[in-house]
Amino acid sequence: MTVKPKQPRKRVAKPTAFSPKFADSLFDRVSRIASLPQVKQAVEANHDANRWWPLTITDPRMRMLAAGWSTRISNSMVSSYAAVLAEADALGFDKLTALEDEELAKIVHPLGLRDSRIAYLRSLDKFVGRLADDGTAVDQLGSDELISRIAAEVDQASFKVGQCAALYVGGYHCGVIPVDSGMVDKLAPFFGITLPSGSAAHETMRNLLQQGVTARTDDYRQLIVDLDYAVTIAPGVVPTWWTHLVLIYFKRSYLNRSHPDLCTKRPGCSAVVACQHAAAVP
Repeated sequence: MTVKPKQPRKRVAKPTAFSPKFADSLFDRVSRIASLPQVKQAVEANHDANRWWPLTITDPRMRMLAAGWSTRISNSMVSSYAAVLAEADALGFDKLTALEDEELAKIVHPLGLRDSRIAYLRSLDKFVGRLADDGTAVDQLGSDELISRIAAEVDQASFKVGQCAALYVGGYHCGVIPVDSGMVDKLAPFFGITLPSGSAAHETMRNLLQQGVTARTDDYRQLIVDLDYAVTIAPGVVPTWWTHLVLIYFKRSYLNRSHPDLCTKRPGCSAVVACQHAAAVP
């Protein structure tokens, strides 16, 4: 009988931990990215009034609904998504949840995934009801608690949905940086950030980014001034919302497609675009 030699265990890389060095590295990358004209234009157009999270919706329950219904919606579908939100908000949360499934199906039809979206609404309604029974208003929960509870208690939800809900309920400048799948799969490796596997990656990256921006708040605020961004940020506010948009629009413009100016040797090279490793450089 031949005994096969044991295969060496595959080394699992340790997730990136927050440190002052990480904060400095993040600031350097964001500084380079934020100076890109395409990124700046997109951030300015979406910072003070965002189409994904419209200011016209004020009910926290509707805002949490929007967070769940935003899943699997591409940037090209944002107009359809905004129209569905407006129709739902015009009805109001109570009337919306009182509708039969077939009536709800007509409303969510432009978004696709009918059954998932209806299931999310029904489960969210029960979640809100449990909070009410406990005498707790949604906006009384801290961001971390709201994120974890939505991920654990609401059907069809995840940490990503919980993060979007916490951002929208708390307002753009509440300190939450939502992390979508593209940020985990494409932005993190490009930045040299190692994340745990599974859904925990979204929360790990969110906390890393938030700590990084908070650690250098004054530098980020000065960067926004130096780059002449036409955005409104109140005094004393940590610019997490601005940073989130910078990262999201960089990912969409440069990482979702193979941009010729993008450095192909990241994270080994400290540049981001237009360096000697970029495909556009002869």
